[in-house]
Amino acid sequence: MSAKPSPADPEPPAVALPAPVADVEVTRWRGGRREALVDRVAEETPVAVQVNGEPHAVMLMSPCDLEDFALGFAFTEGLIERPQDLLLVETRALDDGIELDLCLPLRAPRRADAPVRSLPGRAGCGICGKAMIEDALRVPPPVPQGATIGRAAIARAAQALNARQPLNRETGGVHAAAWVGLDGAIIAVREDIGRHNALDKLIGARLRGHFPPGFVLLTCRASYEVVMKAAVAGIGLLAAFSAPTARAVRLAEHCQVTLAAFVRGADLVLYAHPSTLVDDIA
Repeated sequence: MSAKPSPADPEPPAVALPAPVADVEVTRWRGGRREALVDRVAEETPVAVQVNGEPHAVMLMSPCDLEDFALGFAFTEGLIERPQDLLLVETRALDDGIELDLCLPLRAPRRADAPVRSLPGRAGCGICGKAMIEDALRVPPPVPQGATIGRAAIARAAQALNARQPLNRETGGVHAAAWVGLDGAIIAVREDIGRHNALDKLIGARLRGHFPPGFVLLTCRASYEVVMKAAVAGIGLLAAFSAPTARAVRLAEHCQVTLAAFVRGADLVLYAHPSTLVDDIA
């Protein structure tokens, strides 16, 4: 008598992608009074980036706009030269994180300036985990001269950006990178707990979306990493709400990227390559 076939093992339930915001019970003291309430806090999720199934980097980031991040990260890291070189992005939710598998053509050569990552990249520092200092401190070629940009356009975008940051309004804990048209209209915004991740997401959206000419506005400081990514993406003007670093200023000058910082409405400080910006405010 033949044995009955055993039923197939049921597949484990799929793990849902985490939300970018979590509810946390907190105790607040205000005006001498204590109260218990629920606060909205930005999520910080490990995202393991694989290239053709091989581990590449682990980034701590906001778990949203992941396909934009994958494309922007692959481009600014030198893994691809054209958007179409990223053939597929597979996203898998894990028990305590996310796995992004980037499928690239096997025949595609690695760009000569592509760095090698071997350790986790943390939310606050995009160059953490580079195998060597030389890999971290890449120097892209100069950005071709583009259209001039008026100070009024930066002022208009700076005034409007807060309304375009839903995650930050909920949590107060994430950065934003915005693509701004020459007239100061905000075309797209990407948010993340890591400033370099927000910029990678924006660059990915720009590669995918045929944005008009313009510039990038950041709610964070202008670090070496964000200037380097902007230069790789051919962005000629980078404006930041906070301070630059000295190395970022030197890189911006070398790459002919106009670097403005301490943006406060119409007020700003120009640190590098000022010729792209014109003063059109009386």
